[in-house]
Amino acid sequence: MTPEKLAFAWGVTVGPAIERATSVELRGTTLHVQARDASWQRELERSATLIRRRLALLLGDGVVRGIDVRLR
Repeated sequence: MTPEKLAFAWGVTVGPAIERATSVELRGTTLHVQARDASWQRELERSATLIRRRLALLLGDGVVRGIDVRLR
């Protein structure tokens, strides 16, 4: 998985506003998301299941099994 492929899939999945407010890195099967502030963190945590499903459509099943959201 290249960083460019991951960044593209992330942007398509979450849209431009969330893409601008976050950075992502895949370590193993966990997607580590750095959110700009607590409100984005809460929104991402609430949407994690939907985000994982959408990422699976683009990246394949099992590529992202978990999402860890932290503040920058």
